[in-house]
Formats: sequence, C-alpha cells, structure tokens
Amino acid sequence: MRPSAAIEQLAIIGVGLIGGSLARALRNAGVVKTIVGGGRSEASLARARELGVIDRYELDLAAAVSGADMVVVGVPLGAMRSVFEAIAPGLRDAAIVTDVGSAKGSVVEDARAVFGEWPNFVPGHPIAGTERSGVEASFSELFQRRRVILTPLPETATAALQRVRWLWQATGAEVVEMSAAHHDEVLAATSHLPHLLAYGLVESLSRWDSSQEIFQFAAGGFRDFTRIASSDPVMWRDICLANREALSAALDRYTEDLARLAALVRSGDGQALEQVFQHAKQARDRFVAMLEP
Repeated sequence: MRPSAAIEQLAIIGVGLIGGSLARALRNAGVVKTIVGGGRSEASLARARELGVIDRYELDLAAAVSGADMVVVGVPLGAMRSVFEAIAPGLRDAAIVTDVGSAKGSVVEDARAVFGEWPNFVPGHPIAGTERSGVEASFSELFQRRRVILTPLPETATAALQRVRWLWQATGAEVVEMSAAHHDEVLAATSHLPHLLAYGLVESLSRWDSSQEIFQFAAGGFRDFTRIASSDPVMWRDICLANREALSAALDRYTEDLARLAALVRSGDGQALEQVFQHAKQARDRFVAMLEP
C-alpha cells in the first residue's frame, strides 16, 4: 500500500520483536526512508543496525526522536511513562506518536500525564507476537493478516489517526478501532488470562516433588498449552499489573468455571463433562475457521 507521502524518518523506541518486525515490514513495503532506533541497550541497538533493521541509533531518546515525523514506542508498560518523559523534549510539533502496549488504559494515563491532551498521540496494539523476544526474533511478515487495535482518544486528531492506520495497513495488518477500556476488557480475557494460566501451570508443576518426571514425560499438548510461558517475564509482569482490574475480573470468572469443572470430575459426571468439551470444541473450531484466509 503506497501512501501519498512516505515516512521520512521513523523513530522506534524499543527495537525488539515488535519494533524490529515493524521496521522490517515498513522497509520491505518501501514506505519509510530512515529508521532510527532508541533504547537503553547499545548492544541490542548495534545488533539491530548490523541486521539492517535500523539505519542508526541513539541512546539519548530525545535525540532518537529528533526530526522524526512518526514515533513508535515499544517498551514494557512499566517503562512507558519514563520513555514519554524522555522523548518529549525532542519531539517536533507535527510528530505523531503511537505505541504497541498490550494494555491501553495505563498507556493513556501515562501519555496524558506527560503530553496533556495532545492530538498527535494515537494509542495502538498489534495483536501479534511469538514467545521469542529481541530484535533477532523479528521478521517482516509478523503482522500480515493480523489485527491491530487503535484506541483513539477524544482529542486525537483525525489526520494522526489516519496516518497510524495507514502505517499498520502497510504491514499487511487489518486495523480496527475501539475504546481503551473495551480493549483492556477483551485482551484481559483473550491474551492476558491465557498467559497468566500458562505461567501459573508451569510454575506450579515445577514445585511438585515429581516435577522432573512430569516434564520428562510431558507430551505435545503440554508443550502447546504452555508455549507462551516462554514469553518475556518482565513484559508480562507489567501487562498483568497495568491491566489488573480487567484481568482480575476475567480471572474471577474463570476461577468459578474451573471450580464447576472440578466438581464434575469429582462427581464422575461424564455426560456433563462431555457437554462442556463439545461446546468448547465447537467454539474453538469456529474461531479457527474465522482465522483461515
């Protein structure tokens, strides 16, 4: 998708899996001229430049965004406000800032605390990723046929929203919009809760007396179910804390359902168990069919 005007200078703060994949995708699409990386780890940024993901880098975040017409912030949620504070002095008046945070309420709070009701801030979240992290795990096809959720604010300028929408469409993503509060409720159930459960199951089993034997004989189902427990612990700690209200509500509902399931097992109610499994299978089959091209 060719824009009326390419991005002259893109600044990516946090060149990891998401930031690196975005840089690769936009470069492959031919819609960005210069990509500047910013972050705390010079070794990681140097590696990103070596891989051709970015053109140059700055450890000073204000310098990293200086001259940029588009800025994408891809850092853990716990670091979001400090990054906003660091980039603020270097931003051009016309620069557009967006983010890739997995919880939007906390990001909006942080952005308003630093920028006020700024029309050029567009909160966003690509629903894409893998259990791997770091720029070396990045690849240009990550966002193809994936959804990106934008949560524009009342003060968000239409031109800024359209520009960020175009940026993600250029990667092959489908862009949708919703409120930040609704985003956090939906993602608490579909992403944050599953990660919490995967981490919790692996951590629990690791403390059993027979844990070594359990893991030794675990089959593919265990590996598939717990794959996301190999994700970045710092990132997911921040997500759980940032979205703790919606996540707590989802966890309470799941805990009630799990208690009912446990009661069926204890009582030996095979018919009711089968009904639960049939309903779950049908729901998942419909979900998988929706994802097929």
